[in-house]
Amino acid sequence: MAETIRVGVITVSDRASKGEYEDLGGPEVRKAAEGYGWTVVSESVVSDDKSAIQRAIRECIAKECGLVLTTGGTGVAPRDVTPEAIREISDRELPGFGEVMRMESLKITKNAILSRNLAAAVGSALVIALPGKPSGAVECLSFVVGAIPHCVKVLTGVPTSC
Repeated sequence: MAETIRVGVITVSDRASKGEYEDLGGPEVRKAAEGYGWTVVSESVVSDDKSAIQRAIRECIAKECGLVLTTGGTGVAPRDVTPEAIREISDRELPGFGEVMRMESLKITKNAILSRNLAAAVGSALVIALPGKPSGAVECLSFVVGAIPHCVKVLTGVPTSC
């Protein structure tokens, strides 16, 4: 039986982190992750602040999450800094994830071209930045789900056929 993927879910939202807005994205991403048979071991809500995002990612990695899913902060607003936060602590970016998410999302909405979704290796974890809109986050995750198990295995040092 294959090992389950340990997942951290981070919602990036100024309003949700202050309790002014109910976090809708995080619970939907958690539900999707569990639907793929993964185990969510960490959940948090942080402000649109690079340091807060980076700290939350590092906390997930410290809890041995092989996959960290962020939702929010990937748009074009001045406070949308999730991609920058991830890039600053990444070992290498994995551009195919963002390319596929945008390409497939364009079939649903013309505004997908504005999305700055990405994925990167941060230490032994795969970090994927998903949109803040709950349906968009779940859709984008579904577009790349096929590559996630192998990528997590490679990053966490599990022997693979490659």
